[in-house]
Amino acid sequence: MLEQVPNGSRRDINGTPHVYYDGYWIKYYEPPEDSLDAKKRLIHALTRRLFNHVEHGINIPGLRLDEARRAYQREMDPERKRVAGAMLAGSLFNRAADIFTKVVELQSVGVKIAPDDALMNDCGQCLLEALELGRMVRHRSGDEGLDELWGEPFKAFSIPVEDFYESRYLKIALTMRDIDRIADALVDTLVGDGLFPGIEPRIRELAEAAKRKCETLRTDPVIFEVWPAFVVAGERLGRLEPKLPRHASEEQTRRASQACRLIADGVTLLQHIARARVPMPKSTRGYLEQCHRFQLAGKKAARPARRTARGAPEGTSARSPSRRR
Repeated sequence: MLEQVPNGSRRDINGTPHVYYDGYWIKYYEPPEDSLDAKKRLIHALTRRLFNHVEHGINIPGLRLDEARRAYQREMDPERKRVAGAMLAGSLFNRAADIFTKVVELQSVGVKIAPDDALMNDCGQCLLEALELGRMVRHRSGDEGLDELWGEPFKAFSIPVEDFYESRYLKIALTMRDIDRIADALVDTLVGDGLFPGIEPRIRELAEAAKRKCETLRTDPVIFEVWPAFVVAGERLGRLEPKLPRHASEEQTRRASQACRLIADGVTLLQHIARARVPMPKSTRGYLEQCHRFQLAGKKAARPARRTARGAPEGTSARSPSRRR
């Protein structure tokens, strides 16, 4: 029987500590001490990461919070109101970071700040409101929001640092699962198609590089090996060209073009997911459906035309030849 490994189990793999969650051994990093200063650094890092992955133009300074709120409240057009709400969410996150920074500065000079202090409550309210408005914010690709990323600064504020790190490992495991699902779908779709001989190792190379990127912090020295491997794996897969017969038909050429688009979309999605380090369920679901449609189209094209009782292809007359222009 397979070994049942409990979530949270730790093990050294090739001399590096790992932690187990939901089927994956993930590189383990010791969490910092649970202090306001550690939380300040964590919230700042999470906020920067958030703005790196969402649509442009919403990183509004906390100083302009009232201005951003008025703009959101007076906007009537639904589409523009969504963008105004995203800008307000960005300003709320920055205001919360500003407050936390000042609280830590006060503590550093001996001023005691209780957990229920008005400043701490204000910070928490800003993060909570930003989390609600974060539903309006889209990923930089425009495909969907990243609710998981919007929730992280609030979670880092409201729970112990060690618990936050534990929750991150669980999300990374879910992210790795989706990376494997996308890679498996691409393999199942293209390996038997004959257009790209030898494509499976390239797909697997990118999936493994994406998972390693997902588990590696940017402050880890090994990032100088992980990031180049991740970038190059995507480039190698994206450079593959279909093998077509010398006198390929229009249908074969069209299908090859669609396969190239499928590969390009898969590479882009894997890159987005690995960099964000959270699942992108809407985009993943859409991509798996795209692979399924490609497979169905291939089976339909390969199916021989049914013939009538007189032997003519279905849709033509058995008594008279079809006319040609």
